[in-house]
Amino acid sequence: MRKILTILLSLIALSAWADEVVFRAQAPKQVVVGKPFQVTYTVNQRSRDLRAPEFTDFDVLSGPYTSTSSSTSFVNGRRTSSFEQTYTYMLMAQRAGTFTIGPATVKVDGDPVQSNGVRIEVLPEDQQATSSQPNTQGRGQSARTDQAGQTSSENLFVRTIASKTRVHEQEALMITYKLYFANVDVAQLTNNTKLPEFTGFLKQDLEQGEIQTELEHYNGRNYQTAVLYRTILYPQHSGDIQIDPAHFEAVLRVQTQQRPRSIFDDFFGTYTNVTKMLTAPGVTIHAAALPGGKPAGFSGGVGKFNMVPSISQTELQANEAVTIKIDITGAGNMKLLKTPAIDWPEGFEPYDPKVTNNFKTSTSGVSGTKSIEYLAIPRSAGEYTIPPVKFSYFDIDDKAYKTLSTPEYTIHVKRGAGENLSPTLSSGEGTMISYAHKEDIKQLGTDIRYIDTKPLKTSGIRHQKSEIRHAWMYYVLPLIIAIVLLIVLRKQIKENADISRVRYKRANKVAQKRLKAAAAALKAANKDLFYEEIERAAWTYLSDRLSIPTADLNKENIASLLHQKGVSDSLIAEVKNVLSTAEFARYAPSTDHAMDDLYTATTNLINNLEDQKI
Repeated sequence: MRKILTILLSLIALSAWADEVVFRAQAPKQVVVGKPFQVTYTVNQRSRDLRAPEFTDFDVLSGPYTSTSSSTSFVNGRRTSSFEQTYTYMLMAQRAGTFTIGPATVKVDGDPVQSNGVRIEVLPEDQQATSSQPNTQGRGQSARTDQAGQTSSENLFVRTIASKTRVHEQEALMITYKLYFANVDVAQLTNNTKLPEFTGFLKQDLEQGEIQTELEHYNGRNYQTAVLYRTILYPQHSGDIQIDPAHFEAVLRVQTQQRPRSIFDDFFGTYTNVTKMLTAPGVTIHAAALPGGKPAGFSGGVGKFNMVPSISQTELQANEAVTIKIDITGAGNMKLLKTPAIDWPEGFEPYDPKVTNNFKTSTSGVSGTKSIEYLAIPRSAGEYTIPPVKFSYFDIDDKAYKTLSTPEYTIHVKRGAGENLSPTLSSGEGTMISYAHKEDIKQLGTDIRYIDTKPLKTSGIRHQKSEIRHAWMYYVLPLIIAIVLLIVLRKQIKENADISRVRYKRANKVAQKRLKAAAAALKAANKDLFYEEIERAAWTYLSDRLSIPTADLNKENIASLLHQKGVSDSLIAEVKNVLSTAEFARYAPSTDHAMDDLYTATTNLINNLEDQKI
């Protein structure tokens, strides 16, 4: 039994020594000149011969102090143990700046082990208090005093910090609300927060984790600070846009001035919680309009982008699918980028593009990739050319418009096994109409009949004359039917060849299908799908009615074309309002009532345009 116990203890000791050695240094991120702070070096195994780095720019007040700690626990019959040895130095910074303390080394079981280095920001000392009022620009005002007379506007306030106040339309900026406090005990922040509406901006909130505090030197004083809220904003129009003040509520722990009732109150002190409303001031953002000379394919993209195109195949058979994929990567107003359109050759049957967004929001804005897959099926053999797809945007760094383009693709389509001998055209209603080439018409039987030389019977003459009349009917009636069909088919083929006319005729039908899908999404409370269908219904309808590709559409040329067609100014303003509301509401917070209003407005707009017969 004693031997077994000895073996078990040896195995435990060996397993402890076999653990990986971890030697790390820790220090505050920010310290103040003239105030002591600690730097600790911790190793998870017994060590010796500590070699500390040179503490340049710091005074060593004391150390190193060595301490050890160990623990053992049993969980479900399993024994776990830990060991920690700590070396502590007390330092004080000599001057303000950012400094790096190099790594230290110790020996564990005779082998040297090195720690990490630490980087420390040293803040200057607080300036001597003066009777003059400190600068309060960019920060809110709180009550002057509380029960202890310590919570003045110099000790507790919230700043509104804009990353930049002069931007271009659709250029990203970040708004940060930051709490500053000194000589004040902030117990917590309540949920009684009132943020501005951010009217005139598209808003993208940043994820807010657990609130962390850190030191910051501001207006000659050192404050504890905490970020309360951050958001990315995109100005939706040019001009001066005002952001209203924000309000935050804090609970402060304040020592009371009442007379102590017992020796324990006198020793520990008595405290009470005080609720205080803090106001962060508003700010004005100056948004400059985008310069003139916009490219034809510009649809509002602002930022820095790149485009990577690819095609699935360039040689295929009829009725096989071909896919063109475009990846637009970069940073900017990614969520507002329009999907470029492909001008497919006649004879191709295109499908709605599949769009996949992979975006992330950071303090610098929204970045990521917008992947677009275009699928089409060629129905006839031949050689086809797909023109380049162009994407234009405003480069925020170079302050100029830039155009990205795919190459021109040449596709060779071979006759497929399932291809009809005659080419097909779409009737615009989802059916396919076939017609034959002259060379495809062949004689399928003989047309020579031998003459019967037998003498005719006079008794059957009347019967034979009746048969002859019926025989002529058999030939003439099919001929008449064939002529009528030929006229109808030629008319349909001629109409179908006019793609613009086909799109014009189907515009309302396609829009109503989109509106029906939007109504279903509204009923299912699927906001993303609802706004997508509403926006596509409006843009697709106008694209088909005005015979302009969706990628080339914008509010300006829509208004110009409608004005040329005699549409009233009030209806043109209604068109602009619906397009702007649908585009903005898709990415902005909204209510069910707002969704109902947008659905009604879009339906009425399409009906009014139908009455105009544009």
